[in-house]
Amino acid sequence: MPSSSQAGGRPFVVGLGGVAGTSSSTERALAIALKAVEARGVETRMFGGDFLGELPMYLPKAGSRTPQELDFVEAVRRADGLVIASPGYHGSISGAIKNALDLLEETARDGRVYLSGIPVGLVVTAYGWQATGSTIATLRSIVHALRGWPTPMAAAINSQVSRFGEDGACDDPSAVTQLTMVGDQVADFLRLKLSA
Repeated sequence: MPSSSQAGGRPFVVGLGGVAGTSSSTERALAIALKAVEARGVETRMFGGDFLGELPMYLPKAGSRTPQELDFVEAVRRADGLVIASPGYHGSISGAIKNALDLLEETARDGRVYLSGIPVGLVVTAYGWQATGSTIATLRSIVHALRGWPTPMAAAINSQVSRFGEDGACDDPSAVTQLTMVGDQVADFLRLKLSA
């Protein structure tokens, strides 16, 4: 399946992130980054915590896929870029995010394998600074393994310092700046790629 821009449509970016069963700071941070992408005329779709909670454990040799699995894989196939947001759990990404990313093995035999040649913005939230750096490094390694282009900026959000309201707004201007920059860099990569 060609990406949205290859098919002559508006560029399309998928957001993946959150915590199952709750409206988390991770999902709210992802929403701010995606809003920056949308402000640049790009269509977006978020797969948040509720989706992650419904996604079954990835089984490579499963004879069939659930509607949720198929929906996510088809959205990524159509995507021109991604933004991935993970909480920092014990110094690394959450199992729910890893499970969703493992599902992209379904694209291994596609014309565009995995995330080949597309920009991927990275966001990490953690309760304290220690887990943010190692979690970003893990996400960068995974995106490289999936042949994607991690954006130069990755947002490291310390939820002890940066608070998100029920309306999704963040009270920390520096965190909003980071998240907006991640979204802007994804949109910039798309513009450069589409104009080449």
